[in-house]
Order: sequence, then C-alpha cells, then structure tokens
Amino acid sequence: MSGLVSYLSGQAAEDSVAADYARRGQPIEAQRWRGKYGEVDLIARDGDTVVFIEVKKSRDFLRAAERITKAQLQRIHATACEFLETEPKGQMTPCRFDVALVNAQGATQIIENALAY
Repeated sequence: MSGLVSYLSGQAAEDSVAADYARRGQPIEAQRWRGKYGEVDLIARDGDTVVFIEVKKSRDFLRAAERITKAQLQRIHATACEFLETEPKGQMTPCRFDVALVNAQGATQIIENALAY
C-alpha cells in the first residue's frame, strides 16, 4: 500500500508543478516522457527553449534536493538528448534543466538551470 501512496503523492507533486509552469506561461508538453535511457518527469516550453524538469518531493526542500543522485542526473541528461533528437533543430535546440522541489505541505521551490553538464 505504501508504494501506491508514494506513487500518488509523486503524481500530485508533478501535477502541482505542471500547473505552476503553465501559470507562468511555460506549457507542459509531456509528463513522464519515456525514452530508452529513462524518464523525464516534465517537459515544458519556455519560448523556443525546451525545459526538462525533475520533480522531487520530500518532507522538506533540503531532503527533496538530497534525493537527486548522480546516476539520476546522467539518466535525465541522456533521456533529454534523446528527446532533443525529435526537435527540428536536434541537439542545437536551446534547453535547460530545472529541479522542482515539493515539501510535505505542497509548497514548491523551482530552481531553474539547476542541472549543468
């Protein structure tokens, strides 16, 4: 049962973050986009820029941030590169990697350009 609760909690966090991006004029193009390397939680558009968003939920923002591992960063990057191949400009498409932290109260902290390579 705790697996289902975690899944639903994560889904609610992603939905909340998606709504936040939409309110800011950055529509969500894909949720839980899957490629051969893994999954990106959310993909938004900020003008011509593709925004890859990793959503992390935990008791507080610090714990949420600590849940991001090096392996996840590598997976997100590889999956994002795969997604960019579907874009007209391919790897030349402007993009950024954001992290959206969600605490137990449902508050959101978005860190733009959080994942750099």
